[in-house]
Amino acid sequence: MFSLPHRSPRDLPFVTGHTALLLVDMQRAWLEPQFDAHLEGPQATYFLNRARTQVVPNQRRLLEAFRQARQNVLHTIIESLTADGRDRSLDHKLSDMHLPKGSPQAQVIAELTPVENEIILPKTSSGVFNSTNIDYVLRNLETRHLIIAGIVTDQCVDMAVRDAADRGYLVTLVADACATYTAERHDACLNAIKGYCWITDTDTVLGRLREMQP
Repeated sequence: MFSLPHRSPRDLPFVTGHTALLLVDMQRAWLEPQFDAHLEGPQATYFLNRARTQVVPNQRRLLEAFRQARQNVLHTIIESLTADGRDRSLDHKLSDMHLPKGSPQAQVIAELTPVENEIILPKTSSGVFNSTNIDYVLRNLETRHLIIAGIVTDQCVDMAVRDAADRGYLVTLVADACATYTAERHDACLNAIKGYCWITDTDTVLGRLREMQP
């Protein structure tokens, strides 16, 4: 089991105006069973229970705090740029993964609905840095500290962490605001990526926001 606190050279105070929150794939497609045939069986039960009882409530707390602190919030979602999905990556085509542009299943869940001026980045790959202009956007926003939470831990979240670290961001992963399909997979991922980020919990991030330096 991965244990906190996690010691990391990335464990540094957040700085006002240079700190952003990225929520990954918090969409109806992956969190509402009517849209995803895979959301059945013991693993799906574990995933949905963790998502609904821990991940979504913690992300709501993070969102509220970032909005109150007037720091940037970004949402990335899997969504094709076209209705027929011809723009999708080869991997998404082979995986038969297609959320049409503007479709209900592509929407962020109601509890985390983006507000005005929050940035939404549709992607057609696992890695948000591979199929969006997020790096360009974050640099325009003068982002130094990137706080990441979302689903699933060992897929799209993992790739966001690694790619952000490679591009020079100080990455914080909020462990109790992420989920995958088993506790073992979640912990294995945290152990695998701990060299790319500071791994902490929601309460610690909220405390750092309150202490944020100008």
